[in-house]
Amino acid sequence: MAPYIAPSGNPEPFLPVLGPSPMISLTNGSIPELSGLCTLKFSGVESLLNITATDCWASFAPYLANVVCCPQLSSSLVTLIGQSSKYSGMLALNLTHSKHCLSDVEKILTSRGANSKLQKICSIQPRNLTEASCPVFSIDAFESIVESSRLLSACRKIDNVNECCEQVCQNSITYAAQKIALIGMSVSSGSQDSLEKLTRIEDCKNIVLRWLASKLDPPSANEVLRGLSNCKVNKACPLVFPNMKNVVKECAHEIRNKTSCCEAMGSYVSKLQEQSFITNVQALHCATSLGTELQKANVSNNVYNLCHVNIKDFSLQESGCLLPSLPSDVTYDTTSGVGFICDLNDNIAAPWPSSSSKPVSFCNRTMKIPAIPKATSAQKGFYIKDLKLALIFSSLAVIKMLL
Repeated sequence: MAPYIAPSGNPEPFLPVLGPSPMISLTNGSIPELSGLCTLKFSGVESLLNITATDCWASFAPYLANVVCCPQLSSSLVTLIGQSSKYSGMLALNLTHSKHCLSDVEKILTSRGANSKLQKICSIQPRNLTEASCPVFSIDAFESIVESSRLLSACRKIDNVNECCEQVCQNSITYAAQKIALIGMSVSSGSQDSLEKLTRIEDCKNIVLRWLASKLDPPSANEVLRGLSNCKVNKACPLVFPNMKNVVKECAHEIRNKTSCCEAMGSYVSKLQEQSFITNVQALHCATSLGTELQKANVSNNVYNLCHVNIKDFSLQESGCLLPSLPSDVTYDTTSGVGFICDLNDNIAAPWPSSSSKPVSFCNRTMKIPAIPKATSAQKGFYIKDLKLALIFSSLAVIKMLL
């Protein structure tokens, strides 16, 4: 797991190589046969559909689902409904139209090279395009209740870094969602009523996002929606931890054989590396979560340090890398193929949790996060008081994934 050190003393950049052949086009060139029963205006979001098709490219989609593909698909659907509401006056579809429209979107994306199972990969259902439990879904009703100018002012353009901490736009969205969610709802303190209220608010947040998308041009709406999704993406570790009995067997209590312990740890981490691309912030969450679980199973020694486990070891390997905390869209051209930005400033030790460790958070101004590389003149560092968040825009390199 330790990086190869070149004669210069610097780690070799990680350059993933993927098949198939460079001769294969990203799209199959076919024109999809649509249902003719979807009322949405696809012409207004052509550029977003192209971005989504590339972000959800057939082979990549399952591995980029959490950080790039599904957030972009969700953004495109929200923007599609929002832009179409200019003509329909409605911020939701009925269930019948939702089924047709979701099927048509998937056909369009597949014809442009996207994975054909995006509904399953991204857990999107026709209900997601309806109003669900939200009682307000017409533009007129929405604007008669919500302080739309205040909402638009807070979310017209967001700071993709500070928004996750300050939550200026997110708080405005929640406030608007609460106002429309409570329409016609009796005030009660019962647990069932509280659950219904929370569900309504979440469903109404989708209505608020669609309204925002109707007031912005598609690229601007997409930028805001993707920025908001990044805040959610970086809150937790997306990996599933398999059974760790072999690691516990070799590494618990006093380690008798360091080689056996590290072999077990290496085998375990290799299973994590098969799952998906993750961001550097997610990797910190994953390292903390796994370390905590190991400690609960009586692995008291810092096996990350012992076995040279780095944060990049939690992301997809072989043909992958660790992504920056603000993951960019996948790119494609016929000459160089598919590419995306990797964080090459990733050879830093995974943090082993201690009794004094606090949850990973870049919003705690006084917190000193372990193992964060310092910004240099060659990096784009983002500074919050004494904390240098070089991982936000750290040493980046465009990795070209040849088809």
